[in-house]
Amino acid sequence: MAKEPDIRKLVTFREVIRSEGGRELEHPLKKCAVAAVIKNPFAGKYEEDLTLLMEYGEYLGDYLTRTAVRALGVEASVVETFGKACIVGLDGEHEHAAALMHPKLGAPMRNVLGAGKAVIPSAKKIAAAGATLDVPLLYKDAMMVRSHYDAITIRIPDAPHPDEVVVAAAFSTGGRPHARIGGLTVEEIHNWNGMD
Repeated sequence: MAKEPDIRKLVTFREVIRSEGGRELEHPLKKCAVAAVIKNPFAGKYEEDLTLLMEYGEYLGDYLTRTAVRALGVEASVVETFGKACIVGLDGEHEHAAALMHPKLGAPMRNVLGAGKAVIPSAKKIAAAGATLDVPLLYKDAMMVRSHYDAITIRIPDAPHPDEVVVAAAFSTGGRPHARIGGLTVEEIHNWNGMD
């Protein structure tokens, strides 16, 4: 069973894009990132076994995704992109972010969405409070859908403290506004990742 981390705060970033380049969108694009600021139990010390952080990741994959879908105000099936990212406070390690994001966080995200065959793009960094983080976005069922390569930027002025980690999950209801650089379309996907 996933273990719940000590969450100091939860921050939601939400955008509704109605026009871009001087042209209205047929359907507004909704983007959302939800970030949990959690206590890092291994800050300031080396620990070989990072299982606890992996369990935190499993909990956060479900919790952050459900929170974001509610904030978007849509059914989970409407979500088209996903991504994840971490900022580790200065007393932590890159490997702490890897333990949170990679072994167990993704499966609960996919379960909530009822989809998600593509790799979930990720980013990680070590930084002081107030650092910005670009959370990458990718089409949930095929990594080669170029129109959906995107990101959402987050920043929390008082996080992470040196002994904290900011863990973020991000989603959108579509690709970039007026995407027109070609490539595979959602309608053309015919296998698990859009690659021949």
